[in-house]
This record gives sequence, C-alpha cells and structure tokens, in this order.
Amino acid sequence: MAEKKKRFRKVFGIILLLLFFAGAVVAWIGYQAFMGPSVTDKQEYLYIKTNDTFEDVLHTVTEQQIVKNPTLFRYIADAMEYPDNVKPGRYKLTEGMSNRRLIGNLRGGYQEAVKFRFENIRLKENFAALLGKNFEADSTTFIEILGNEEVAESYGFTSENFFTMFIPNTYEIYWNTAPNKIITRFHDEYNKFWTPDRKEKAAAIGLRPQEVSILASIVKGEALHTDEMPDIAGLYLNRLEKGMLLQADPTVIFANNDFTIRRVLNRHLTIDNPYNTYRYGGLPPGPIMLPSIASIDAVLNHKKHDYIYMCAKDDFSGYHNFARTQAEHLVNARKFQRALTERNIMR
Repeated sequence: MAEKKKRFRKVFGIILLLLFFAGAVVAWIGYQAFMGPSVTDKQEYLYIKTNDTFEDVLHTVTEQQIVKNPTLFRYIADAMEYPDNVKPGRYKLTEGMSNRRLIGNLRGGYQEAVKFRFENIRLKENFAALLGKNFEADSTTFIEILGNEEVAESYGFTSENFFTMFIPNTYEIYWNTAPNKIITRFHDEYNKFWTPDRKEKAAAIGLRPQEVSILASIVKGEALHTDEMPDIAGLYLNRLEKGMLLQADPTVIFANNDFTIRRVLNRHLTIDNPYNTYRYGGLPPGPIMLPSIASIDAVLNHKKHDYIYMCAKDDFSGYHNFARTQAEHLVNARKFQRALTERNIMR
C-alpha cells in the first residue's frame, strides 16, 4: 500500500513538473508573441490606405515581410481587437519592435507625419507628381485641384496665379490627409508668410502679393546666386516703373515650353504667348516656376539703383553685368554671345 502511494506521488510529481514546463513553454511563447521582437528590417514604414480592411493589412504585412511570423501577428491582432479598429496612415517601423507595440500603434492611429519639403518646382504637373509621390492621393487628383478655377478662386486666386500660393518650405502632414485639406494647409502657411510687414512692402512698390511672387519667379529664373537677386529685382521694378517690356529670357523659355534652351534666339522671341515678356507688357499672368522665399524677399527688399539692362557675364560665373544705357548693354551682350559661340552653344 505504501509502495503504491509512493509510486502515485512520484507519478503525480512528474505530471506536475510536466504541467509546469508546459505552462512555462506556453507562457514563453505567449510572451514572445506579445512582447518579443517581431518587426524585421525589410521596410521603414507600413502604409495602410483609406478603406483598407484587416485582411488588407495582413496581406501587406505578409507580402512585405514586415513581421517574422504573420500567424502570431494575426493572433495578437485578434487578441487586441485590432481587426475592428483599422486606421489608415503611414506607420514608422523599428527593427525588433514587438507585435504588441506595433499593433498598439496601428490600433491607436499613431502614425508619423510626412516631412514634405519642396523647392525648384517649375510646373504644376511637377508639383502634382511630387505630392502624389509623398501622399496617399495620386498625382492626377492633385493636378485636377491645381488646375481648378473654382478651387483657385475660393482661396482668392486665379487659375493662372494659383501656383503662387505654395510657399517652398518644410511641412509636416499626415500621409493619408485628404487632398483638399493638404491644399488648405498650404493656404494657412501662405497667410502666415504674408505678414503685415511683407504686405506693406508689397504695397510700397505697387504690387499685390501674387504679383510679387510672379516677379520673384522671374528673378529666381534669372539668378543663379541668391546674393544677386535684389539687384535683378531692382532692375525689373525699374522697367515696370518706366513702362518698359521686361524682356526676361526665362519667360521666353517658359512660353516656348522648351526648358532645354540655353541660348535664346530671335525665333524664340516671336511666340505669341502672354508669358513672352518680349511681346507682352507688364507681368505675365502667373509664375514661371515656384518662387523661393529668398526671391520673394529679394523683390520686397530690392536694391535701389538705375540699371535697366543686364546680361550674363561671359565668364559663365552665373553673375550678370548691369547697364544703364542700351549702348553699355550691347557691349556686354556681344561679349556673352561671343562666349556662347566659342563654347558651341547654339541653342
């Protein structure tokens, strides 16, 4: 009898030990599933589109090898009630992140904003393509907005000068933000940029903010060096004041829609286009590119002088020779034309 009890206790002890080890294994697996490293180094961000379901998210996570074990990811997602709480966005991934932390971020919608920076944009199509590359909506949606007369008028612009509303800077915007709200964000920045001081300076030279930006786009097109922008701006303002044609080569290139032109020829000047400032007086109806903040401020803080002519220097330094008379200008122009010919730059 005692022997049986002894055997029973031994078996019972073994069973308890096995149960203990089984529990430890289950606990370890559970810990690893919840808290252990899960996210791989395959992707930097997880993008979840508007209207994506949990199955869509699971497919992305699996196809892009975002987590080591998609089955465990699904198990934890169910446990955390994530399938009913999918939120779109751009979520930062860190190698070794646990399922619990990742799903917690996804469930809470804790996405990382896009740091969107732009400059040196020539056309609306270029800007729309950049927006489409950085945000959920595609470029077609953005180009439709940028070319929409009603949208432009709702912000106080025309379809021609609407492009001047976009101030080159760095913006933090969530990836899945609706396109119309992204445009509103740019408008808010525009209003902040045009401070009372800037508006006062614009009024002092007889220009509206949109016109300042149009002129600034020409200044930017002419200037290779920021420190020369105030001189160039002063020259064009002198021409406007005298009622002279601006005769700005960058506007001719824009009017011809040929940005490979390096040497503006007489045939380029004949195009009948309101952006051709060799034929049409005053400012063109819109910017020839997105002006930089530096070029806008160069117009507002232009250098006061009596120059009305300029020509690129023949040393190809990017700087210009300025002149007060046509005779002086012709001397400078001949030097530059000769330098172009010597370098076989014919168009």
